[in-house]
Amino acid sequence: MTPGKASADLRSLAERAASRLPPLLLAAERVAAAAAQGAHGRRRVGSGDAFWQFRRYQPQDAPSMIDWRQSARADAVYVRENEWEAAQSLHLWRDGSGSMDYRSSQALPTKRERADVLALALAVLLVRAGERVAPLGGGMRPMGGRFALDRLAALLSERGDGGGNAFRLDGPPPPRFAGAALIGDFLDADDRVENCMRQLSERGVRGCLLQVLDPAEEDLPFEGRVRLTGMEGEEPLLVPRIDQLRDAYRRRLADRRDHLAALARAAGWRFLIHRTDQPPHAALLALWAAAGARSREEASG
Repeated sequence: MTPGKASADLRSLAERAASRLPPLLLAAERVAAAAAQGAHGRRRVGSGDAFWQFRRYQPQDAPSMIDWRQSARADAVYVRENEWEAAQSLHLWRDGSGSMDYRSSQALPTKRERADVLALALAVLLVRAGERVAPLGGGMRPMGGRFALDRLAALLSERGDGGGNAFRLDGPPPPRFAGAALIGDFLDADDRVENCMRQLSERGVRGCLLQVLDPAEEDLPFEGRVRLTGMEGEEPLLVPRIDQLRDAYRRRLADRRDHLAALARAAGWRFLIHRTDQPPHAALLALWAAAGARSREEASG
């Protein structure tokens, strides 16, 4: 390959990559600008001087953390934790499965497009506040600044699961006391979500689930004979009178949401819902509030 041909191919690849990144990042920044401004700190466990709490010793704790005086007063070993105001890391996961490419109307974004914008807009707000972000389970260290946003936009823009498995529910866990936000449609009874939340909560990670649905998935507005085609290799399903299933479908969806909400409560998380026919700003504000919930709980504890 000649140098000129290699240069042209590289430029073509760069232009194709750049053609997708700016719209996603610009859209996220517009949503972030409309939703909230400014920064805030996080009150959380750390290496500062102010005492926060005693808690039971865990195997992963360093022996130097043990408070022998407090332990001598009880029948268990306790460690002393201090608080600090510092940049918190938040780890993002966005469902990259085929069902996220659904939309019932060309006037609406796909669930994936809306989830991408919300995930990146949340990252914009966090980075503006001096905090750090990373894809969940990707083994990447949390980063701040413009580079972090560009990197996250690149990963979100990749097809499939995105980012070469950068977004993983079963990947390396984030550090203790970090934050997490999981965004998807959560329509499948997927044990990975439940297992991930349980493992994260055991590490002191707080966060939220955001369910993103198309309005047709919530209302089932279709009438008469309908052929349903799956987006993940499922066999097509012909329904003679889909309107007769509407009430049962809505009950099933409500049951699924009740289950997700119960999972979130058990983990000390929050469960949020967003429809793609609604403006993204309210969902972003809810995500932002959930990201700061741990700070407020610790400050009042």
